[in-house]
Amino acid sequence: MTLLVAQPRTIMLGASAKAAVADTYRQLNLFGDVFERVRADYVEKPDDSKLIETAINGMLAGLDPHSSYMDAKSFRDMQVQTRGEFGGLGIEVTMEDGLIKVVAPIDETPAAKAGILANDIITKLDDEQVQGLTLNQAVEKMRGPVNTKIKLTVMRKGADKPLELSIIRDVIRVRAVRSKIEGEDIGYIRMTQFNEQTTEGLKKAIVDITAKVSNDKLKGYVLDLRNNPGGLLDQAISMSDAFLDKGEIVSVKARKSEDVQRWNAKAGDVANGLPIVVLVNGGSASASEIVAGALQDHRRAIILGTRSFGKGSVQTIMAVTGGGAIRLTTALYFTPSGRSIQKEGIKPDIEVEQAKVETIKPAAGYREENLRRSITNPNDKPAAAKPADKKDDKSAAGQPVAPPTGDPDEPPKEAVADYQLLRALDLIRGISLYSSRAN
Repeated sequence: MTLLVAQPRTIMLGASAKAAVADTYRQLNLFGDVFERVRADYVEKPDDSKLIETAINGMLAGLDPHSSYMDAKSFRDMQVQTRGEFGGLGIEVTMEDGLIKVVAPIDETPAAKAGILANDIITKLDDEQVQGLTLNQAVEKMRGPVNTKIKLTVMRKGADKPLELSIIRDVIRVRAVRSKIEGEDIGYIRMTQFNEQTTEGLKKAIVDITAKVSNDKLKGYVLDLRNNPGGLLDQAISMSDAFLDKGEIVSVKARKSEDVQRWNAKAGDVANGLPIVVLVNGGSASASEIVAGALQDHRRAIILGTRSFGKGSVQTIMAVTGGGAIRLTTALYFTPSGRSIQKEGIKPDIEVEQAKVETIKPAAGYREENLRRSITNPNDKPAAAKPADKKDDKSAAGQPVAPPTGDPDEPPKEAVADYQLLRALDLIRGISLYSSRAN
């Protein structure tokens, strides 16, 4: 039997490379020296494992806001969260200047109901300063047994002083996708995050909408990604693919130029080519920005709202010794046209700030019919004569009938609160009207 034996190779290092290696070993010796001095001389006997864990936390936190260490429990919690159910307050957070910044509250969770908003800065947890804690330590403090209370001190742009919000923890069951019909002819689909259920939830929502609205009547879809903090990369890819027939969806580039991954769309559009408007805002991050960027670059959708969060990095979860894991930033992602949205975000095609909509009642004499001696419309039919009846001004129950109120041009009350959505619906109807006339 002939064996092939690899010959030992001599690796020649240049002077600068040798100096760098020597410096690295000096720094490792420094770490070992500090570690031994703390163990020997600290005022109380330290826990060796805690010292190492804290050092790892510091090393990763010093890289960027999204790299971190998870002990075994945190790693298990993260795996549960991606499946769509976990315990806590319902906030997606990141670290900024040593404080906790809210990326977005999750719909219908204790945090959302308490009034937590995207871009809020959490400075204290139960009167304990957040500064000095790692992101995972802060998240762990926000979690806890169901029905227990925690007080958050929040700094909010525009507020004169910090806000104190008491929130009761609950089991967070994330329903990733919700849908409804707007105005009998537009499908509205809201995605709150990208977990393992998201793409299937999207497809089911479209099936439900098309079952209720006939194809000839359905004018298009609104995809609401506002305050969606992101999640799983594969779900962002599969959701984009659902609306695209071909072309690149996203590319991911690591440190080495040759380490590039690309994902391309397969044939098939679940929306059957109908117009799509995607709503985004400052709370739309990560996977949300991948979807918005892909649909924008392929001109498959119009992006409406405000500039998104700007998280263009990819984190890889790597299991390590002891049952824990590290979340390490390993790459940046790019939209099909080659854009990096890191710190830039997705800029909407039509910028629309969220606004409060109020009806301004017209002054007397505002319309022609209010003017004295105005000419009668020749097409008006004479009003039917009312039977003389003393109960004419009362309902069947014998109560006075309230006169009609409100302006006929006033939008429905349930839609007034969401100005961005109203603009999106108008846009889809306008596209549909233009297309029908062009044909």
